[in-house]
Amino acid sequence: MLRVAKSVGLLAVVGCSGANRAPDAPRHSPPPDASTASPAPSAAPVATEATVASTPPAAPAPTSAAAVDTPPCPSDMVHVRHEYCPTLEHRCIKSEYDKPNHITICHKFEEGQKTCRGERRTVDVCVDRYEYPNKKDAHPPVMVDFFGAEQTCQAAGKRLCLESEWVAACEGPQEKPFPYGWQRSADACNIDNRWLEPNLGRVYSEDPAIQREELARLDQGVPSGSRPGCVSDNGVYDLTGNFDEWVRLDTPKPGAKSKMAGLKGGAWGHVRNACRPVTTSHAPEFTYYFISFRCCSDPVGAPPAAK
Repeated sequence: MLRVAKSVGLLAVVGCSGANRAPDAPRHSPPPDASTASPAPSAAPVATEATVASTPPAAPAPTSAAAVDTPPCPSDMVHVRHEYCPTLEHRCIKSEYDKPNHITICHKFEEGQKTCRGERRTVDVCVDRYEYPNKKDAHPPVMVDFFGAEQTCQAAGKRLCLESEWVAACEGPQEKPFPYGWQRSADACNIDNRWLEPNLGRVYSEDPAIQREELARLDQGVPSGSRPGCVSDNGVYDLTGNFDEWVRLDTPKPGAKSKMAGLKGGAWGHVRNACRPVTTSHAPEFTYYFISFRCCSDPVGAPPAAK
């Protein structure tokens, strides 16, 4: 189970298994980037002329209401089913090299252009519509590590999303590079906010009041779902920008500090903030002032996702 630490005003959360660790991030702070019918009788009675008129027609076999009416996902989650491409390429036609963070940010991709270089496979998943606690206008918790996020989802009968599930929810059926389209937009999502230098001693302070004050000063997040344009074609909000989100990697990445934990979406700063990039340069015990998560689950009747 996740434990809430120091009653921080921003719902600061600390993973139960990991200690707070200062980041080794560059100047811009974001991490680099069945229905059951009644059995039929073994032999039907023979209908005679005398019995045809007096015998009422047989009632139809009962049908399980659950099999007909139960949706694949709860009402606060979105059902995403997609033939996912593990290696999808888009052609960038307008880019910027961000020197402080040593990353290239694509501002515009060629609309409709995409190349799949891997074998597609089916992704079938329920995804939280909003960042945890999956409530519109709520403020996601921060200072939470991978293990704490995973245990919190498990306590709710869910799990952390796989990277592929998160990407499928973000790209939508058309496999767009951004959840809202082909061109990066700070109007759509909460990104490109002014850089604020964090005081790491205060961010990781043992004094709840000191930590709360620093987290409040640094916070540039917006309430979940408050940006109506920051939604994917699947209907999932705030996948890029606002807060970085923990996911479980489908496969380990070369040179990654963690074989299982990744961060998706970027936060409110000037980073890539697109569907495909993933940060794997932090251990699963890592916590930071803009890191949060959302949960996933397997649809009703679907086999559990391979982990």
